[in-house]
Amino acid sequence: MRRRLQCVSSPLLASMLAVFSPAALAQSTAKFAPDKMDTVLYGVAYYPEYMPYDRLDKDIEMMRKAGITVVRVGESTWSSWEPRDGDFQFAWMQRALDHLHQAGIKVILGTPTYSIPTWLYKEHPEILVTHHGTAPPLENPYDPTYPSTIPLGFYGPRQNYDFLNPYFREHAERIIRQILGHFKDHPAVIGYQIDNETAPTGVPTPYTNAAFLERLKQKYKTPDTINKIWGLVYWGQLIDTWEDLPPPNGILNPGYRLEWENFQHDIVTDYLAWQSKIVNEYKRPDQFITQNFSGGIHTNLDQWAIARTLDIAAENPYFTTQTGLNALGIWMSGDLARSLKHTNYLVTETNAQTIGWDSRTQYPQYPGQLRLVVYTHLAAGANMVEYWHWHSLHYGQETYWKGVLSHDLEPNRTYAEVSRVAGELRKLGPQLVNLRKDNKVAILFSADSANALGYMPFSDHVNYMTVLRQMYRALYDLNIEPDFVQAGDARLSQYKVLLVPPLYSAPDEVLQLLSDYVKSGGHVVMAFKSGFTNQYSSVRDVMAPGPLRAATGFHYQEFTNLAQPVRLTPDPYTVGGQNKGAVWEEFLIPDTAEIVSSFDDPYWHFPAITRNKFGQGSLTYESTVLTDILQREVIRSVLKNANLTGPDQNLSTAVKVRHGRNAQGKLQHYYLNFSGQEQSLTYPYGDGSDLLTNTSVRRGQDLTLGPWDLAIVAER
Repeated sequence: MRRRLQCVSSPLLASMLAVFSPAALAQSTAKFAPDKMDTVLYGVAYYPEYMPYDRLDKDIEMMRKAGITVVRVGESTWSSWEPRDGDFQFAWMQRALDHLHQAGIKVILGTPTYSIPTWLYKEHPEILVTHHGTAPPLENPYDPTYPSTIPLGFYGPRQNYDFLNPYFREHAERIIRQILGHFKDHPAVIGYQIDNETAPTGVPTPYTNAAFLERLKQKYKTPDTINKIWGLVYWGQLIDTWEDLPPPNGILNPGYRLEWENFQHDIVTDYLAWQSKIVNEYKRPDQFITQNFSGGIHTNLDQWAIARTLDIAAENPYFTTQTGLNALGIWMSGDLARSLKHTNYLVTETNAQTIGWDSRTQYPQYPGQLRLVVYTHLAAGANMVEYWHWHSLHYGQETYWKGVLSHDLEPNRTYAEVSRVAGELRKLGPQLVNLRKDNKVAILFSADSANALGYMPFSDHVNYMTVLRQMYRALYDLNIEPDFVQAGDARLSQYKVLLVPPLYSAPDEVLQLLSDYVKSGGHVVMAFKSGFTNQYSSVRDVMAPGPLRAATGFHYQEFTNLAQPVRLTPDPYTVGGQNKGAVWEEFLIPDTAEIVSSFDDPYWHFPAITRNKFGQGSLTYESTVLTDILQREVIRSVLKNANLTGPDQNLSTAVKVRHGRNAQGKLQHYYLNFSGQEQSLTYPYGDGSDLLTNTSVRRGQDLTLGPWDLAIVAER
């Protein structure tokens, strides 16, 4: 028989059904300074409870010999903490923490809420909302695929619970308080990870439906408001009372869908803020709270809002290995994490050996690649690099997601390379930690635009994120480091150049900020469809591109899909056969804008790329999907006009460089060779020394990088 809920009061239920307060989410009692760490942390996730036999002492001794300085524990084992309702077990973790502390290894302790125990499922099966389908075929042989998530819920997958279910909240709060109350003063514990790679389910439940309706009431006051802004008069879907609002299942209206999506974002933000608030009641001033995002940029989360409830953000960036290894995805994740709080971040998971939920993508790293990737993370501003995980599992879904140790649990090639890196970090960590950036280029991110375009796609193969990635790839190819800024951020003036993927859904205020940025001297590269709809995904009833018209210097009324790529003319960027537009074309009519190139079409000879001087700045607009090479050259031209190009753009394509100042104020230059061949370059910056070899490096000197190797030059 299910127990009646006793401890969740009506005020708590009311708060769970309320619109979440941004002011409340920003509150923190933190004193931990993420940019004041004294050295780089290097470690692993460690689960002694997963081992086939008790080998705690042997594992810790192997970690100590390797030079591991931090481990992450406890986040996935609620049923070990509480095997039966109300029966709390701490001895197993107490022993682990005591032994780790004796070995001088620091600990990040996780809250175990992302996989509920079987007894809780038995008592309240309605907590579960989703289950797994089947994994799709691999599109790329190197990239794992994962089972799709399907409602209704069955036990088995992780993270398949209703965040707003009061029974779940009751038990989650209880286990968090029990763990923190027991371990808050343990000297090994330096921080807490709340939940794990948290993301919304999107599933309507009685609790989410009630909370969504309450949100609408508080935000829009009357049903007539959403009738107007969403256009519910269409298809006769007007509502007279709030109770008339249909559930989101089957809804096609873009405004409704966008509101529901943003509500899902807020559910996760509120849930993590709720956990953070509990942890803040227990944690010491020298401890931190983090949450680990899965790698990349997410359109189903408000990562900036979540980060406001954390002391330090964390990322789990996994990557393609062997001949496919590069820094592209690693740095995109790192640049996003660093931008969330404008400070350093943690890597809580990354490849040790092979990865995947099956054995289709087992590609171990070439010798030297693991070491190269560690410094790739540090070059983006990471203050910790941690592998998932210490040992390979002998059972369960992630049997083939291998750790530092293979299934035989003995020292191996990866263990030896980890030991080498740990030895270097033992010496160099204080010089490499807290790397500070002063980037002058940013990419504007709008989850609303990504999602709204998803409701009204313009292509089966191109979308908001493909354009964003193309712009990021252009910067990567050019060795330009960007930050990310969220649409609506008023702090744009610190950047000279701003790249804007299709800003399809945005309020007038956001578009005005962009116009003001250009007028004040900023340089923008903007993609098609920008300014077309407002924040409710409703098309503006003025000439496109609406409030952007003065800044862009054109207007238009028509557009067309392109069944085939179309040649552009002239070819000002000298890209030859790559001078093409594809997928989409807007029929731009210049007002003040200069035409850079146009479609070479007998009927639609409209501009494809325009450049408009507006105030002290400029806005370059792309009315079509450019080829990768053309996109790179358009961006290169804007960077050059903003005086942001230099010797970094002359490096071999295999060599990547990143810069920053360490805590002592020394300028550091990371040169990384992402190839299996030796690479040479002429060092163009101030005299210094290579920290890894302790050899002097002078301006104009030839610098040689071995295969999958690097140099870190610190100026004197």
